[in-house]
Amino acid sequence: MARRDLTGAVDFAYLEDFAAGDGEVIEEVLSLFREQAEIWSSLLDPAVEGWRDAVHTIKGSARGIGAFSLGEACERAERDGPAALDGVRDALDLALSDVAAYVHERALQSLRSPRV
Repeated sequence: MARRDLTGAVDFAYLEDFAAGDGEVIEEVLSLFREQAEIWSSLLDPAVEGWRDAVHTIKGSARGIGAFSLGEACERAERDGPAALDGVRDALDLALSDVAAYVHERALQSLRSPRV
């Protein structure tokens, strides 16, 4: 994966600006998002009592990293109910794919950068 694989599901310029360009903060935030997404995914089921809490949590986290489409999908699920959970899952998958491509690109850039 590389930057060319980005779908636009995450506005990384927003995240970079929010983190004041601090690469370590960006990496930590994205790592936490990916770890939490693993947990949230299993809760995005209308049969699970806590699906609304998961959607609300994802909404805030998504907006925090610049995954605004995911945040909007979560808002629709909060408003429209379980029928909108497929949209949340799809948007979460796209956001995670973009995060993976972005993290991979940053790793490649760090390999290319001269070490001091």
